[in-house]
Amino acid sequence: MAFAGILKDEDIAAAIKDCAAADSFNYKTFFAKAGLSAKSADDIKKAFFVIDQDKSGFIEEDELKLFLQNFSAGARALTDAETKAFLAAGDSDGDGKIGVEEFAALVKA
Repeated sequence: MAFAGILKDEDIAAAIKDCAAADSFNYKTFFAKAGLSAKSADDIKKAFFVIDQDKSGFIEEDELKLFLQNFSAGARALTDAETKAFLAAGDSDGDGKIGVEEFAALVKA
């Protein structure tokens, strides 16, 4: 489990189940249910590096689309609308991707 030692499996399962329907993903609800919002800055950075699949130092749109699958292999991909809304919420400097500081701010939003 990629988030072992950071998040509890049962919290992740509840958060994934909560947004199983298309267009039901809400990052604030997800981060709260998964327990990430309550974590330390270090744990949030660890989570960022799990989600940053290509290790570029940024979470790009294609990685956001598959965001839920980082938490649970069987989870759905985000819809285009969800992905774009998630990116818009997190990309505070307008470069089209989410850096580690932007991600931390998004989790704590």
